[in-house]
Amino acid sequence: MFIHQLADVQTTSIGDKTSIWQFVIVLPDAIIGDNCNICSHCFIENDVTIGNNVTIKSGVQIWDNTLIGDNVHIGANVTFTNDKIPRSKQYKSKWDKTLISEGASIGANSTLVAGIEIGKHALIGAGSVVTKNIGPYEVWYGNPATKKGYITKDGELIGLDLKSKDTNKTYSFIENKIVAND
Repeated sequence: MFIHQLADVQTTSIGDKTSIWQFVIVLPDAIIGDNCNICSHCFIENDVTIGNNVTIKSGVQIWDNTLIGDNVHIGANVTFTNDKIPRSKQYKSKWDKTLISEGASIGANSTLVAGIEIGKHALIGAGSVVTKNIGPYEVWYGNPATKKGYITKDGELIGLDLKSKDTNKTYSFIENKIVAND
């Protein structure tokens, strides 16, 4: 594990081979998995769980009641929220839950409204404002973000017609996974 001397890491729940860079603040009850890379100028609140092999680029704040699965990529300056109706000096006993599922990628400068779920291996394009749940393997972008297609686990972009944009190969959903047709 590596923690930069200019980071303020108050948790002891950090996995092996995780790197936390300068000017990162991690509060005491946060849980961070193995082999993560948390870049500079990030803030991680208490009720946050981060899986294994997660990359969090610079300038990200992750607020209470956020769960991030394994192999997730969070781009620079992604904004999480945890309160749909914020009011100054009014504190909830429970915050809206946000779930980022395994293998999802969130593009830089995206905003995620509180209480949503991003499905496995989904891709959110840079600069998007996500106000709804995103299903597994779906590609969404825009403001507000809308569904534009699908993506395979290996990163191949597929149109809404379930046809590859590069190879014209066709795909189907089988047991909530994208599978190439023979």
